[in-house]
Order: sequence, then structure tokens, then C-alpha cells
Amino acid sequence: MTEKFDLAVIGAGSAGFSAAIGAANMGKKTLLIGYGTIGGTCVNFGCVPSKTLIRAAQAMHGQQVASRFDGVEVTSTLASWQRVQAQKQQLVDDLQKAKYIDLLPDQENITYVDGKAIFNQAGQLEVSGKSINAAKIIVATGSRQHIPGIKGMENIDYLTSQTALELETLPKSMLIIGGGYIGVELAQMFARFGVKITIMSRRGLLPNAEPEISLALSETFKQAGLTLIKADEYVDLVNENAGIKLAYASGTGMQNIAAEKLLIATGRVPNVENLNLENAGIMLNQNGGVEVDQHMRTSNKNIYAVGDVTNIDNYVYMAAYGAKIATANAMSDEALNDVGMIYDNKAMPAVVFTDPQVASVGLTEKAAKESGLNVKTSILTLDNLPRALAAQNVTGLIKLVADADTKRLIGGQIMAEEAGDSIQTLAMAIKMNMTYTDLASMIFPYLTNVEGLKLAAQTFDMDVKKLSCCAG
Repeated sequence: MTEKFDLAVIGAGSAGFSAAIGAANMGKKTLLIGYGTIGGTCVNFGCVPSKTLIRAAQAMHGQQVASRFDGVEVTSTLASWQRVQAQKQQLVDDLQKAKYIDLLPDQENITYVDGKAIFNQAGQLEVSGKSINAAKIIVATGSRQHIPGIKGMENIDYLTSQTALELETLPKSMLIIGGGYIGVELAQMFARFGVKITIMSRRGLLPNAEPEISLALSETFKQAGLTLIKADEYVDLVNENAGIKLAYASGTGMQNIAAEKLLIATGRVPNVENLNLENAGIMLNQNGGVEVDQHMRTSNKNIYAVGDVTNIDNYVYMAAYGAKIATANAMSDEALNDVGMIYDNKAMPAVVFTDPQVASVGLTEKAAKESGLNVKTSILTLDNLPRALAAQNVTGLIKLVADADTKRLIGGQIMAEEAGDSIQTLAMAIKMNMTYTDLASMIFPYLTNVEGLKLAAQTFDMDVKKLSCCAG
């Protein structure tokens, strides 16, 4: 391809589109290189389909929710899994078209090509064997499912987080290996649709969350009938009786567990293998992703990387955010040094879409201590939150982390209904360097979930059980 471009973007997912559209809006001639399904993981295989089915499963759970209230009876029935799936797929198709495919014709500065991108031995970018002439390049090739090397895995027709969402019929039982956010979201969803669920992991549920949150979610799952198993080693997988059987080692010795289906939810790995990045002098980080600096620039000064391929903050909104920074810096006429736009995730919110949701921002207590800070924490259980009491659902808690010397808020996690809506308030507080006394003195509306943040902030210095309603 002899045409000269200001920017070539490898990958047509959320990060790639964000970068390409950003450059095009600057008037830069941009090449967007896709390979396979346009739109990337989130809209096609991840966020959109999973959250749609999770909401459907939550509606199925209405009977249990209603039973909290005396005199209220509700029934729910899964009339057709196939219709649920069809509605989900229609939404995926509509969003893929509206947010990706239909955007390209209106972008006169973007040329789209579909093909396999590599860096040849001379370090030159090629697409399907044709050389690309681009002043700057952004790598945004995303990630894929990680498959653990368990003996016998190659003989098993296992499910991934993608194929599990495409099941034509529901199995009677499912073994899920992995207790991270993907594993717990899908476990609760399938359980609510009537599948007998076992979650097996080495470190328990949400191992990177605050331990109080992990324990509370584990208890919630157990009460709902899910089986949780901690394993030291996954030993051997075999097909058996139209299902699978896993031999595993635990503290009590060798054990076996059988299920109709196996779902692997052990995380994701960056798509870097087939790019020949070493030919362009691009280094990888210790997590196997592309190494980038604070400006999203790789070890090659003309090449940037964003999104899951960096294995940093693997969330779609952070991919788009990083892409905007990389594009601005790549298209800058000035040498970056320390003056370019900087990637800042200090106040990055994240949500696990279980019920109740688990939302987080900033540092955990452990991470704060490891960074050398003098740490002070507060924990508010939801039996102290009027909204939770009124909803007859006090499952969950709020934990805040502060710098004990300055009282500045540096992190927090919420396990509560719609915690994802409340976490942004804490993210803004951290972004603005607020102290917990600042947060505690703010006015919050009564009988809301977000009021829990005020009460949790007050809990640093007082016993909120001794306050009247709306006090403080």
C-alpha cells in the first residue's frame, strides 16, 4: 500500500476505533486495520452480551427478592432460553452496527482494511503481505481467553466466557474454573437460570478484592446454593458420562468432581504472538503485554499500544481512554519528554456485575500498605444503611481506605445493590484529593445507596449506630 498515512491503528475494537476516530477528527489521514469480527470483545463477546444475560437472570431472581417482604408473592419462569439468547444477540448485532460498522462511512479521513498485520524483519508494518507507510502506529489488538495447561484439556469440549454466552441449551450442571470477575458473574447468572454451579479456584472468589468483600461474596454464593471449592492443583481432566470429570488436589488429598459442562474463566492474555513485535523493537512487560510508558508509547518511539494488549486495566472504558491519550501524543508535533498527555488510573472505577455488585476504586488496604503509606480504614456493614434496611436486604458492606497522616481518601470498595452507581462518587472524591472528613460532611440524599459512603466516612471517627437518621 503506497498511500502514506499519519497514523495506522492495528485492531478494530473499542480502543482501535477510539484512536482512529480521534486522529481523523484532528484531520489526520488514518488507516484502521481490522482482523476478524469488527468491534472487538466488549460489544460482541464480553460486556454487552454478558450484562444482558445477567440482567435477565436477575429478573428470574425476582421471586427470591419478593420473599423478603411479608405478604408479597412473585413467580418467575424461564419460558424459553432460546428467546433470551435471541434478544441478547439482536442487541449485540444492533450495537455492533450502530457503534462500529455504521461509523466508518462518515469518517472521510479513515481508511479501513481487514487483514493480518505483522512487523516484517525490517520492522516495517505489513497487512496481508502489503507494506504500510505510516508515520506513527498504535497497537490495539486486544486479548483472548487464557486456557490453563491442565492434563487432558486438549480432549475436552470446554466453554470459554464467549462460548458460554452462546449456548443453545442450558446444561444441568457446570464446573467453573476461576474465581475472578468473569467467573463469579457467569456463575451467578447460570445458577439463577437453574444450572447447578460449582466454582473451583486456587485463591477463592475475587482474590484481588478486599478480603472482607471476598468473604461476603463467598457467603452470599453459598447461601444461594453454589458450591465453592479451593484447589491446590488441577491434576487431570477426562470426558465421562456425557460430561467431564476433574481430578484435583486439595488440603484433604486427591478429589474428583463431575459436571455436564466445564467453563474456563482463568483470565485473559494479550494478543501479541503473531505480530512479530520484536522486529520493531517493541518490548513486553512482566505481564506478557506490550510495555508502555505513561504516554502509552512503546520502546519504539513511533509506536504506541493501548487497551488489553498492554495487560493494564483491562476494561473497555480504560482502553478507549488510553487510546485518546496515545492518539494525542502520537499526533503531537512536539517531542513528548514530560509534556505529553499522561495515563492516570488513580481514580479508575471498576464494577463486578454480581448481585449485589462489587465496585472498587483506588488502592486496597494491602496495596496501600505495600506502597509505604500509613493506612487507616473504615468498614460499614449494610445493616447501618437505611436504604438497605428499607429494601430488606442488608447483604454487603463498604470499606474505605485513607492515608492516616493526611486523612486523604485513597481507595474503597462497595458490595451492595447497584454499587457501580455509587462508586463514581468515591472516584470523584479520590480524584479531587478529598479527605474522609470532607466526604463525611457532604450532604447526601436520605434513603439512597450512595448515602452509605457518607456513613462509611463518618465511621472513621465515630460509631454511626449512635447517630439519628440523617445526622452529621
